[in-house]
Amino acid sequence: MDASTDKGRSQADPVIHPTAIVEPGARLGRAVTVGPYCIVGSGAELEDGVTLRSHVVVEGRTRIGAGTEVWPFTTLGTAPQHLRYEGEDTRLIIGPNCVIREQVSIHKGTEIGGGETVIGAHTMVMAASHIAHDCKIGEHVIVASNCTLGGHVTVGDHVFLGGLAGVHQFCRIGAYAFVGGAAAVNIDVIPFGSAVGNRAKLGGLNLVGMKRAGFSRATINEIRSAYRDLFNDDALSFKDRVAKVAECYGHCPEVMMIVDFIRADADRPVLGAR
Repeated sequence: MDASTDKGRSQADPVIHPTAIVEPGARLGRAVTVGPYCIVGSGAELEDGVTLRSHVVVEGRTRIGAGTEVWPFTTLGTAPQHLRYEGEDTRLIIGPNCVIREQVSIHKGTEIGGGETVIGAHTMVMAASHIAHDCKIGEHVIVASNCTLGGHVTVGDHVFLGGLAGVHQFCRIGAYAFVGGAAAVNIDVIPFGSAVGNRAKLGGLNLVGMKRAGFSRATINEIRSAYRDLFNDDALSFKDRVAKVAECYGHCPEVMMIVDFIRADADRPVLGAR
């Protein structure tokens, strides 16, 4: 029955188009809308106010956070493109108030990768982008059209990924970083960094993003100074430069975000290090 035509329906009840399929076991919160020709699998959970516009497929153990809007021809929680995946009961978790546009694909995790793909709150994934298994995407991230993120990619909060950008599997993109359009990233990008080109190079700092995020001029100047010490001083080894920056800028939490990011996986190179 078309819930939208049910005169006895509460405003909090789900609105399910008659052409949609909602399998038994799926959990729908208050005021959920399931549009024409959508398929919602038995393991799915749509929290309050979720909108599936039309032709959306939600499979597996997928949880979509409250207020999230999903546009047509998107697939969520489908099986990962991984040769070692054998049908394990893994998950996709999408945070609240996200916008996922047309023809996006986001795969659930793999058992060997931790079992979860996670999209943080207030994230926008633009048309025709792909987020692979076991990715961890922070909050307030923008993934522009036709981006591709390989498996196990980690993206910090407030990152902007430009259109057609590609991020190699297992790479880390630090918080407030910027990845330019059509960039091919195969090395970690520091917080606040700006990665451009194919293969991507560290082109400086994401100054526009920092200003938009409300960082003070003093903080931005501290980050710029630390950046110069890290990447423009060849008198010391990169390891020694990191130690020097940690000592000189320990009072600045934003600079320490960069230091901690580098030290979190010291065996992995970061973009711009030499």
